[in-house]
Amino acid sequence: MQNLPRAGRWAIYIALAVVFAIACAFLSHWQFTRNEERSHQLALVAQNYDADPVPLAAAIPAGGELDPQDEWRPVTLTGEYLADDQLLARNRPHGGTSAFEVLVPFRLDDGRILLVDRGWVPPGDDQPEPDAVPAPPSGEATVVVRLRPGEALPSSGRSAPEGQVPTINLDLVADTISSDAGTALERSAYGVVVTEDPAPATVPNALESPSDDPGPHLSYAIQWIMFAIMGFVFIGYVIRTERKHRREDAEDADDELGPAAPADAAPAGRPASRRRRDRDAEDEDALIDAAGR
Repeated sequence: MQNLPRAGRWAIYIALAVVFAIACAFLSHWQFTRNEERSHQLALVAQNYDADPVPLAAAIPAGGELDPQDEWRPVTLTGEYLADDQLLARNRPHGGTSAFEVLVPFRLDDGRILLVDRGWVPPGDDQPEPDAVPAPPSGEATVVVRLRPGEALPSSGRSAPEGQVPTINLDLVADTISSDAGTALERSAYGVVVTEDPAPATVPNALESPSDDPGPHLSYAIQWIMFAIMGFVFIGYVIRTERKHRREDAEDADDELGPAAPADAAPAGRPASRRRRDRDAEDEDALIDAAGR
């Protein structure tokens, strides 16, 4: 690049700065979008998490689906747990371990079935599977849950042993439990338990409340904007430094040629040397010459 004309090099520098700025702008926009999504999630939690419970039919009408604006909304279920169809969702990060979440279908009095996440249990002391899983209330029960959409299937395609699922994917759960329960299972949402009446003697560990941390997305977005500006500042510095060096080279060349050409100057028609010399080296040469006289 040093052999390119000066204007050509500068054009390349500026083009690189523009490309870098465009990439930074794209990444900044992406982070702003993620920040907006996170803000919407936090607003949804604040609106719905502690709302008064309503019947399931008020949130998800028969034949309907969960409205995304109703995520985390508490609903009341009256019916019974289908304990024989209990499943464990494996590899859930709770308590610093790869825990299990306890999933039990709940049949409402109107015949609808909603999957209920009753909480989590740790792996066993001497085995990967839990040592014990608290049983749900038997018979008629009234349960309050918060609605959540189902999860996607794992991209890795991992599976799970019998009686377990790798993720809370409702279609997968429907295919895993008994055919009668699977056919009637609600596919657009499941419930995270809040209370159970009658309360069982032992219960799984309660799931953690959603985090209210807005995340670093806004600060990252601003950082990418600053990087774009710094790119132009850096290119400006490179061009300014190059111009400064050219001026110094020209001044050094003029100093070497002087008003009168030295005896050993190059013949006419032959270009004189314009090699830049370090000023400290010139001072050292002068000192050596003086010492030799």
